[in-house]
Amino acid sequence: MTTAIPSAERIRQPLVFGGLPEAEGFARVPITPRDRVHFRVDRELPLAEFRADLPDAVTVSFDAGEGLYRVDGACGQGPVLADWIRAWCAGRGITTVGLRAEADVRRRAPRDLPPAFLDDLCRHYGPVSLKRLQRNMSTIRLHLPDPDDLAQQVAEWILKAVGQYDETKGVPFGAFLATQLSKWVHDLGRAAHGRTAADTEHKQQKAIAAFVAEHQRRPSEKELAAYMGQSVATLRRNSQTVATLNGLRNLQSLDGAPDAAEVLIPDSHEAPDEIMGEAEQTLLSHALTAACAPDPAARPEQRAGQPNVLGWATWYLTTWGGVTKTQLSAELGTSVRNMNVHADRVERALKTQLAELVD
Repeated sequence: MTTAIPSAERIRQPLVFGGLPEAEGFARVPITPRDRVHFRVDRELPLAEFRADLPDAVTVSFDAGEGLYRVDGACGQGPVLADWIRAWCAGRGITTVGLRAEADVRRRAPRDLPPAFLDDLCRHYGPVSLKRLQRNMSTIRLHLPDPDDLAQQVAEWILKAVGQYDETKGVPFGAFLATQLSKWVHDLGRAAHGRTAADTEHKQQKAIAAFVAEHQRRPSEKELAAYMGQSVATLRRNSQTVATLNGLRNLQSLDGAPDAAEVLIPDSHEAPDEIMGEAEQTLLSHALTAACAPDPAARPEQRAGQPNVLGWATWYLTTWGGVTKTQLSAELGTSVRNMNVHADRVERALKTQLAELVD
């Protein structure tokens, strides 16, 4: 004979953060609509001055990892704010990239929640999120090999979910966070290497995994093309894109310290001209890689604190790979303007590297 469990014991008790039940904490700071302007710039804005000049009740946030600025105002203000931002930046010689206004964006500011509530919520959902992400860990390690970087990224994702969570939908926050985490993991590849290349790799890997599960072996080129509903020529072209993507990931020198590696070159009086020509190419390649490496003085979450992979690809493939920026833009699924922003960063650093070589 089994003993029935009282219904009150079967119901999971609500989570309590900072003395507030989870639902009540979100209800205190409801999600609200606003107009938002997204944009990037060719060099970082003087944020203090920018905030001081913004119209009343308009706020700005900066995502250092993506180099993306977000300006929020009241509904209906989007087009006016976009024009104001263009004029403000132009007056200071700053070029905006991908500026666009988005209407009726529903968000909340995490900082508006009670501090103790937000602190306990992040402390609770951090380990929960890491456990949920175990199935995506092979992908995550390609972009975040350091456990500390992963922990920081998970904390940022939790805060991002807090900002987007709509408590009126009737879905618990934990369930909303779980669905978003997988999407944001996929976005890591898109942000680093371009939407088209990352999506192509993702589709190929899913198809290969499905074929292996069904046939217990890897597919041939023809079998994979048929499985994906593509021609062999299309599959080969897409496979080249994936190979390029993996090659860029394997540039270990971008994550290391290229300046610490000694480059040995022969004495020009004893070496033939062709060897010296190769040595000069080696030095130039070394300088380009060093110019794309993370700035050790920058924080890891800042754009300068991350390897400039897109800038390296733009310079290398258009200079030595025989590819135009238009072709590379289509290949990587990113705009030429975005490529130019990253390439300009390389140019500034490369000038310093080359000046040191000349000296």
